[in-house]
Amino acid sequence: MASPAPTQTLLPSMRRLLGVAAALVFLAGVQLFVFPTRTEEYFSWTIASPMTAVFLGAAYWSAVALETAGARTRTWAYGRIAVPTVFVFTTLTLLATLLHLDLFHFGSEHSLATRAVTWAWLAIYTVVPILMIVITARQRREPGVAPPRTRQLPDGIKLSLIALALIFGVVGLGLFVVPDATSQWWPWQLTPLTSRAVGAWLISLGVAAVHSLIEDDVARIGPLGATAAVFGVLEGVALLRYGGELNWSSVWSIGYVAVLAALLGLGLWALRASRSAQDVRRDEHVADEGHLVLGGVEQRSTDAPRVDESK
Repeated sequence: MASPAPTQTLLPSMRRLLGVAAALVFLAGVQLFVFPTRTEEYFSWTIASPMTAVFLGAAYWSAVALETAGARTRTWAYGRIAVPTVFVFTTLTLLATLLHLDLFHFGSEHSLATRAVTWAWLAIYTVVPILMIVITARQRREPGVAPPRTRQLPDGIKLSLIALALIFGVVGLGLFVVPDATSQWWPWQLTPLTSRAVGAWLISLGVAAVHSLIEDDVARIGPLGATAAVFGVLEGVALLRYGGELNWSSVWSIGYVAVLAALLGLGLWALRASRSAQDVRRDEHVADEGHLVLGGVEQRSTDAPRVDESK
């Protein structure tokens, strides 16, 4: 009988790229979530609204969970959900930067440290999308196959993902493409640049939701569960800090909170379900190898082939 094809592993270069990206977005989160009123000094462009700054900071920190979870897996099928999301976000953020380059802190009126941060921003968002294309092309040529799906997503979860993908896609595209015409969709005031920054995050979250539907496997959406849960919690903290900027009589504010709650619930479910599914998969793999571990002692299955030690 032919041996099964090996599982396609995550390339070390992809793991390193996701790890570096996680470190970079963590730093961006510190600048925005911790110091939302000092962006003229600590960030690449000035954000007048503290609520916008902490929203973006929370989004960056949620990306740490996505990229770290993707980098820690050994299998490409379990980590690849992070890749299109990161690529779309970095590409859109680069485009938003180029469209509003005059608002960034490149001028001599800013300190040397602030200008260094700004040039680093431009370099990162130029280089990362290119590296993602190159490394993903190598990853797809890597020998091996994806492990079989363990458990399809329940119908209720699929409907939730479809709804979130539509909301994020429509609102995100509106904010990014025509910010002046769609800024009233958002529960607090945005400028054209911050509208596009928020839109880039929403579109990338929509991409992650669609990718989850394509994967249709509980075990493969763990990274999305991590980022959705962190996003929901941190955006809730952001509301507690600067929620006074929202127009609470607006339907958009109510819808915003409802979407955050749905995203948090989906994230917690995905984390728990994916962990359980991967445990089942691991147990099945151990059983397929013909042994079990009981009480710390390896026990051979009675069905495993015996070796005649008299020879």
